[in-house]
Amino acid sequence: MAWRRIQVGQIWKKMDTGENYIVTKVFTEALTTYAVLRKAGAETESRLRVRVTHTGEGQVLVGFTLATNVEEL
Repeated sequence: MAWRRIQVGQIWKKMDTGENYIVTKVFTEALTTYAVLRKAGAETESRLRVRVTHTGEGQVLVGFTLATNVEEL
């Protein structure tokens, strides 16, 4: 699912495990945009750095989908 712009605070669901992750940082490094994700409810676990893919429809985190419903959390 493409999202217009990935922002801090958004919640994304990892497709293969179904776990929810919160975007904690978005940054650009050498012409590539990355999002840093933290597992929801697990502040002490290591963070994931995921490359943001740009499409004609918006931005995508490969392997993740935006968690849109409160029931998913």
